[in-house]
Amino acid sequence: MTTDLLPTLHLLAASPAADAPAIPAARLVPAALIGIAVIVLLITKFKLHPFLGLTIGSLAVGAVAGVAMSDVIDSYSKGFGATAASVGTLIALGAMFGKLLADSGGADEIVDTIVGRSSARTLPWAMAGVGALIGLPMFFEIGLVLLMPVIFLVARRSGLSIIKVGIPALAGLSAMHGLVPPHPGPLVAIDALKANLGVTLGLGVLVAVPTVAIAGPLFARFAGRWVDAATPELYSTPEDEERQGAKLVRRPSFGVTLVAVLTPVVLMMGKALADILAADGNAVRTVLDFLGTPLVALLIAVVVGFFTLGRGAGMGTRALATSMEKALPPIAGIILIVAAGGGFKQTLVDTGIGKLVAQWVQGSGISVLLLAWVVAVLIRLATGSATVATVTASGILAPLAAGMSTGEVSLLVLAIGAGSVFFSHVNDAGFWLVKEYFGLSVGQTIKSWSLMETVLSVTGLVFVLVLGLVV
Repeated sequence: MTTDLLPTLHLLAASPAADAPAIPAARLVPAALIGIAVIVLLITKFKLHPFLGLTIGSLAVGAVAGVAMSDVIDSYSKGFGATAASVGTLIALGAMFGKLLADSGGADEIVDTIVGRSSARTLPWAMAGVGALIGLPMFFEIGLVLLMPVIFLVARRSGLSIIKVGIPALAGLSAMHGLVPPHPGPLVAIDALKANLGVTLGLGVLVAVPTVAIAGPLFARFAGRWVDAATPELYSTPEDEERQGAKLVRRPSFGVTLVAVLTPVVLMMGKALADILAADGNAVRTVLDFLGTPLVALLIAVVVGFFTLGRGAGMGTRALATSMEKALPPIAGIILIVAAGGGFKQTLVDTGIGKLVAQWVQGSGISVLLLAWVVAVLIRLATGSATVATVTASGILAPLAAGMSTGEVSLLVLAIGAGSVFFSHVNDAGFWLVKEYFGLSVGQTIKSWSLMETVLSVTGLVFVLVLGLVV
């Protein structure tokens, strides 16, 4: 990306923490552990908003490490501002596009087209594809809410278990959330590790496809036997009924919707291919580098969506403006969390803990990819947040990326992403969303949703390690 979340090594040397005497390892390690513990405790025990937890955790790291608090605030502010400027704008544009996709009926068109052409045997595979496709431009929670009525209706009409239909769709959503940009987690890791977005996108899709197949339709066969759950009544609220009553007369076609959804992906992939195949200064590469920049690619996708999705559904100027306005408030908290995570990450970097971890790893012989996955898993289990796990793990491991090749850095991003979705349980909002929507008990949710997330995480790691042998 054009704006780096973490400073380069020469900028690190100029940071406030770098000007001070080197902090002993005996203080750095406890500082990092205590900072993470503070975040975990505040989020899980005291139910504090992650934004506040990450901010207080950053101050705790600096205090325990013995860094001047004014320097800690400078480090936190630098990381917060850089993240908000780079990733925050992408989150906002992604939310706008996702809302437009939903309001225009384009998402419904994708779902209806794919599901309508599937038999009972291939339906779980189709639902995995729907989940992945819908999850590509949308946040997990948005995609989850959007797909739930569809999952219920498909399960009821097909006579299949809600688990056999729903788990594949959720696997597709979750895989896109953890492995494929432009989701917040992968974007933060890409920024922190200075990974190539196009390469990461390509490798992410390469890992996600077989991972979704295993954690989705294949795992659902077993989960459907373990969990016997009736399909709930279609979730409906007065607001939903009002929206249905004002349903648009027409939808954009499947082909048009698909073009709109894949526009940012194609632009970013074009940039990656141009960087590999074309020489510096080549006119085509220059154009593709600009169009494939994440900010520009998503901005183009939103503008294209105005005409293909909005106008295709007969939405007027006022309806389009309303859709865009309503897209932003729900993601304000997400932007604050991600930016605060960037501040915490920068605090860790400026204390020198990242370099200490890098030295330890180099002398331990442990696979960097495996270590990245384990660190993300531990933070995920403790906080229940895939985004917090990705943010924190990428900050700790950022110095390791300095001497790695482009492909290896992208695989490091994916290893962190795979670890960030490991075993969703009671401290994860997604756990309760799935439980309540599916009408499951806590035990049933663990045997279906939580285990699916675990299979997804481990399978993703395996494919990342396999790619690591050849990249």
